[in-house]
Amino acid sequence: MAMATPPLRPTSLRNLNLLLRTAPRFVQNQFRAQSTTSSKSSVNPTEVSHFNALASTWWDPQGSSRLLHLMNPLRHDFIRSCHAAQARPPPTSGLRYLDIGCGGGIFAESAARLSSTGLVTAIDPSPEVLAVAKMHARRDPRLSGKLTYLNTSIEGLSKPKSAEEQYDILSLFEVIEHITHPAEFLDVCKDFVKPGGWIVMSTIARTWMSWFTTKLVAEDIVGIVPRGTHDWEQYVNEQELRAYFLEGRGWNSPRVMGVIYVPGLGWKEVSGSENVGNYFFAIRKDE
Repeated sequence: MAMATPPLRPTSLRNLNLLLRTAPRFVQNQFRAQSTTSSKSSVNPTEVSHFNALASTWWDPQGSSRLLHLMNPLRHDFIRSCHAAQARPPPTSGLRYLDIGCGGGIFAESAARLSSTGLVTAIDPSPEVLAVAKMHARRDPRLSGKLTYLNTSIEGLSKPKSAEEQYDILSLFEVIEHITHPAEFLDVCKDFVKPGGWIVMSTIARTWMSWFTTKLVAEDIVGIVPRGTHDWEQYVNEQELRAYFLEGRGWNSPRVMGVIYVPGLGWKEVSGSENVGNYFFAIRKDE
């Protein structure tokens, strides 16, 4: 005699309903080509509002930015690997950083403390988050004169007039997936990188696994990331970034590092995981 299948529990029913309601539809190449309508700013007001609401918890290592704190050491490891791959080593002092979408300053502060750093210019369109960044930086006198915060977008910065005013490293950590038109945005970024300098970023691949882990699990079920932080349809695949930069735009030497968050252990480099979820990507400007 066949046994009857037990009914789904209420919790299981809710999760199934959530899955059916929020599962991503198929989206073709989401690294959008140059749009037909020119936008004056890459800033999305909805995104700014979301991060304004999180400002007070930015420097809480157990708060909503916990995963960013845990990822920060890997950011520096990746930049060092980029510099190590150069035929000619970078300067040992005076390096200039432009940190776009700096948030509360987790990376900007740590970069400014390096002995090889000359200046870090960190920008963000969120006034509340930037106020937190400035207040936190005042606690460390070593940052005086080496770290400057500006409440602006990349379009609001004056373009450098010479290579001396350009930057050795332009960082976009957890930024590109919040940009509506990434191709236009990266076109603007190019003018700020000096010949031989790097654009370095971290972002998320647009896959079913990344939707499951970052949206369903991290935001909706576990709550380790505030709900609404990410839009799966704006995730960018590594192949899309590589194709954009290497399409005769004056860039070379792309580098990628896939990473996975392991509960209890933090972020770990895992080869090939750039095709699944989180990854770092870097590209060098032609000299």
